Amino acid sequence: MAYDETLAGRAREVLREIAAGLGGGEVAEKRMFGGLAFMVDGSMALTVGADGLLVRRPVGDDSVLAEPGASPAVMGARTMRGWVRVEAAVLASDDDLERWVRRGVTQALAAR
Repeated sequence: MAYDETLAGRAREVLREIAAGLGGGEVAEKRMFGGLAFMVDGSMALTVGADGLLVRRPVGDDSVLAEPGASPAVMGARTMRGWVRVEAAVLASDDDLERWVRRGVTQALAAR
């Protein structure tokens, strides 16, 4: 499955700005899960897929699942703990994209 290259480009810009603002963490990209994963200081923050994002979240905090476009991240028959799926339709504005990317970066840095 291919990933959304336009969304990946937008996420890349936002992620680099956020990482720089948090002390210049190293940002890397790696193809995985059929998408493009973004790592900050070696920890995965988010993945861009064909239809939106997978964003890292605190394990056990299901409050984000109540937000528009958010749902449990499922791979095969398993729900991925600590991740949320975000539909591309709710990422149209730069502010909404930044909010979700910031969450992923914050959790990736906390996991180090």
